[in-house]
Amino acid sequence: MRIACVQMEVNDRSKAENLNHAEELIKGAEGADLILLPEIWNIGYFSFDSYEGESEPLEGETAERMSRMARNVGAWLLAGSWVVRGPDGLYNTSFLFDRKGDVVTTYRKIHLFGYGSREQEFLKKGNEIVTIETELGVLGLASCYDLRFPELFRKMMIRGVEIFLIVSGWPYPRLEHWVLFNRVRAVENLCFLASANCVGVNRGIRFCGHSSIVDPWGVIRAGGGDEETIVTTDIDLEMVKRVRKEFPAVHDIVFQAEA
Repeated sequence: MRIACVQMEVNDRSKAENLNHAEELIKGAEGADLILLPEIWNIGYFSFDSYEGESEPLEGETAERMSRMARNVGAWLLAGSWVVRGPDGLYNTSFLFDRKGDVVTTYRKIHLFGYGSREQEFLKKGNEIVTIETELGVLGLASCYDLRFPELFRKMMIRGVEIFLIVSGWPYPRLEHWVLFNRVRAVENLCFLASANCVGVNRGIRFCGHSSIVDPWGVIRAGGGDEETIVTTDIDLEMVKRVRKEFPAVHDIVFQAEA
């Protein structure tokens, strides 16, 4: 399976410009089985003043265009996240499309960031852990700040997840935390992990990039720097079974979390 993590430059462009740019990057990832985009790329994570006005319904413009792109390139597309307007408020919502462009699941970000961020001010927390069995394997969805909460990933692993998919708008100066959590969440659960982070400067805050694809041993198979790029590599999910059999740490858990 070929994975492509689109490390998109997100700045203070208009939503229309970001949508067009994302489509070009997805075209550049054609040939991958699974493509990931970062968090709130259509307006910029730190554009809190635009959250309300630029929010969309579930079947809004961004979803429609990402559905078409998944269909056009014939790939599964975790189309990053954007601000979705529900009947009870706004949510940071990730969308997963299949090769036909159908939405197979969505994920509302559970852990909202508060340190130097206004996400908690404008958005509501999700409350559902999202895992899904697909032709590619069992996938588990998470977003950015979620990486700091290992219990979420342990619960997903117990549900059978083989690869964690992370969309993110992680900024400097906490680059070392980002790199560490990408590797640790993979190795402690003996899973693959693929992450798509932003680069660029949005509302004066610089994203740190370093999107990565990490194997169950915690080895970074492919990674980016802090410039726009597409991080691509091939993985074999059979490695998850082999590693768990060879090094059965996940079977030796004493304090088992409920799935």
